[in-house]
Amino acid sequence: MGDENNTKILVLVGSLRKGSVNRSLAQVAADNAPAGVEVQMYAGLELLPFYNEDIDVEPVNAEVVRLRAAVGDADAVLISTPEYNGTIPAVLKNAIDWLSRPYGAGAITGKSVGVLGAALAQFGGKWSHDDTSRAVGIAGGRVVEDIELHLPIGRLEGRPVTDVPEVVEQLRQAVTVLAAATTEVAA
Repeated sequence: MGDENNTKILVLVGSLRKGSVNRSLAQVAADNAPAGVEVQMYAGLELLPFYNEDIDVEPVNAEVVRLRAAVGDADAVLISTPEYNGTIPAVLKNAIDWLSRPYGAGAITGKSVGVLGAALAQFGGKWSHDDTSRAVGIAGGRVVEDIELHLPIGRLEGRPVTDVPEVVEQLRQAVTVLAAATTEVAA
């Protein structure tokens, strides 16, 4: 967990594409985190096997162990998710499934989790946000409802996220709210 002076937030990105807007949102959130908050991007969700209870036994797959340890070591998790066919991307749902086990004691259990994202749809991925929040909550995470960023990609007008000050500010605020929710849990 983060030391007394730093809150450690781990970011999971639901898009595997290097140039994805959701990856950019996550990176901008990390780059603009307020003082005392360390935001680290997680790489490797695509390396996880599909969740199968038959293989969730010792020795557990090394990538699963790495993901569970990274989430376990974080004070909070920030998820940046696109919307694929009206819902959560499979790679992200798979990661949540692995993090939910063992049931009631998974790495995500009790963690503050913020969900945000961008999508081509006019509502900016609201369905994916809702489905991700629901899955995280059932998995045992504490979804921070005050984080509500669903960015319709068209709003960027072809500009990088860094060139849209109001989006950069929304991302900074999301990290601030998530860090504060983590502090509230610790108090």
